[in-house]
Amino acid sequence: MKYIFNPSFKSLEKQIRNFVNNFDTTGILFGDGQRNKIKLFDLENKTINIKSFKIPNIINQVAYKYFRKSKARRSYEYANKLLENGIGTPQPIAYAENFKLSGLEKSFYISEHLQAELTFRELVLQPDYPDHENILRQFTRFTFDLHQKGIEFLDHSPGNTLIKKEANNAYSFYLVDLNRMNFHDMMDFDSRMKNFNRLTPKTEMLAIMSDEYAKLYGKKYDEVFAKMCFYTNDFQTKFHRKIARKKKLLFWR
Repeated sequence: MKYIFNPSFKSLEKQIRNFVNNFDTTGILFGDGQRNKIKLFDLENKTINIKSFKIPNIINQVAYKYFRKSKARRSYEYANKLLENGIGTPQPIAYAENFKLSGLEKSFYISEHLQAELTFRELVLQPDYPDHENILRQFTRFTFDLHQKGIEFLDHSPGNTLIKKEANNAYSFYLVDLNRMNFHDMMDFDSRMKNFNRLTPKTEMLAIMSDEYAKLYGKKYDEVFAKMCFYTNDFQTKFHRKIARKKKLLFWR
């Protein structure tokens, strides 16, 4: 197993290696663990989060060994890049990769575990969530900051932004599930609007985000709203077609 550690956690390397080596039998499962498995461990009076990525198919095993960085490595490197740009994400601690002759087998991303009051998903599911519009507008400003810094978070979806309440009705935002990102010198208008497409199908939420983004970007609200709705509707259509195809395949099996 190859490890790369954040220098700040190098003194705890032995304990962290032990957590990874005994991942299957120790730790507290976080989430449903259906695809990738996340477990929590206690380390020096803090909780850390270890994500074990699903073993890739044989083609990707070879690709991750010779041609592409693993999801664990990308998560670690992107987390550091986000922090360098002043973007919130749980503190990266390390990543580990286990290679066989055929390619990458197991890989792990280790970070601090962040306790947050909510994710963006609660805003979608609970329209009467306290301070709903204020949080949504602050989230839009957070996303605008990402775009201004050329950061395209490809998994900008409801469960991947943790939200913490601070003093005076201010909120902090932290990105998780980081292995799919693009970094640009500049993001154009369409790329920015498309980056909202996975967040919510609710027109009233899109209206608030469009209003806030238009003020920040210096475009007319109608133009921002139309484009944001276009990409959201396009995503929803493709998503529901995909679900329908899967149901049809299951029916015929």
